[in-house]
Amino acid sequence: MKERWKLLTIVIAMKERWKLLTIVIAFGGAYLIPWADPRVRRSGLEAFLMLQEYAREHVLTCLIPAFFIAGAIAVFVSQASVLKYFGAQARKILSYSVASVSGAILAVCSCTVLPLFVGIYTQGAGIGPATAFLYSGPAINVLAIVLTARILGWELGLARAVGAVIFAVVTGLLMAFIFRKEDAERAGGRIYLPDEDETGRTLTQDAFFMLTMVLILIFAAFARPAPGSTGLWPVIFGAKWYITGVLLVILGFMLKGWFRKDERLTWVQSTWGFMKQIFPLLGAGVLVAGFMLGRPGHSALIPEHYIQGLVGGNSLWANLFASVSGALMYFATLTEVPILQGLLGAGMGKGPALSLLLAGPALSLPNMLVIGGVMGVKKTAAFCMIIVVLSTLAGMTYGWIAG
Repeated sequence: MKERWKLLTIVIAMKERWKLLTIVIAFGGAYLIPWADPRVRRSGLEAFLMLQEYAREHVLTCLIPAFFIAGAIAVFVSQASVLKYFGAQARKILSYSVASVSGAILAVCSCTVLPLFVGIYTQGAGIGPATAFLYSGPAINVLAIVLTARILGWELGLARAVGAVIFAVVTGLLMAFIFRKEDAERAGGRIYLPDEDETGRTLTQDAFFMLTMVLILIFAAFARPAPGSTGLWPVIFGAKWYITGVLLVILGFMLKGWFRKDERLTWVQSTWGFMKQIFPLLGAGVLVAGFMLGRPGHSALIPEHYIQGLVGGNSLWANLFASVSGALMYFATLTEVPILQGLLGAGMGKGPALSLLLAGPALSLPNMLVIGGVMGVKKTAAFCMIIVVLSTLAGMTYGWIAG
């Protein structure tokens, strides 16, 4: 218990330092940025044009439905049902299966996952399932996956989702193998968590409820077909708002008939919690990305040839540089997407983009310092190295496939 409180204190202090640093950077920027320079002025305009693009094209039809899905997952899928499968008595295939997809349920960032990780690790979870959970928590964030597919393309979104699930399992298995002797000495622990409360709903009802919201997201964000397209795609696009409206009516009947008033209120509160936590960070991230990198096809502060020289193409160096950079940088939830949008527009290769997506959200320098105090330097170094190597290899493979 003392270790958990100590870690919580460290995380809170770390967040306060980041707030102070943000204030200092904002003041320094306002004081020092030479707005009289034409290039800087163009970069400032690009920042707000990129923010406008997000507001018009992605917020109402993509982010808002995704926030409601994330809120529903947080409220109606018990975290206890995830965490209780990590104990030493659980079957390995079950532990790794749950750990590898837990990020979609928990939807946390690389700092928020730390108290959960320490809780299951200190109570007896094996190093394998625990580190698989540590990676998947921030890496398989449902909001980030949706936004990646929407803005950067479904191919990169799918590659990110599949790669993150595979990475979680492989990372856990490698950590369990490397530290099997040390892990055996502490394998007697067992995690105790209370059973889930009875809701009165069946698993099928919960599944249909989630499916309806996912379908609303799909049809509301359905992309406009290319000019001259024929077939089913233009038909669906023409009818997408009618389909979305019908799905919203169905969702309303489900909420009225299957959920109690307090559950509906808790769902809305959870959704609002995600919104007020993420929207300011995302807005700031979009402005910074637009100012530094610009929109695709529009140059900003950083010249495009710099980006092309560092992470252009699909070389080993480009992917390794992207992986290491992502592992050291701290990305607030979802901010990696606008940053990558600007990098790709400036000439970043698709392989290095995936490398950064797979290494960045799950790791950061503050994250490494905290888990180093829990697992020790040797385990932390191995964990980080595994993720960097896997991200580099995955980026090279994806870059080769995507051409």
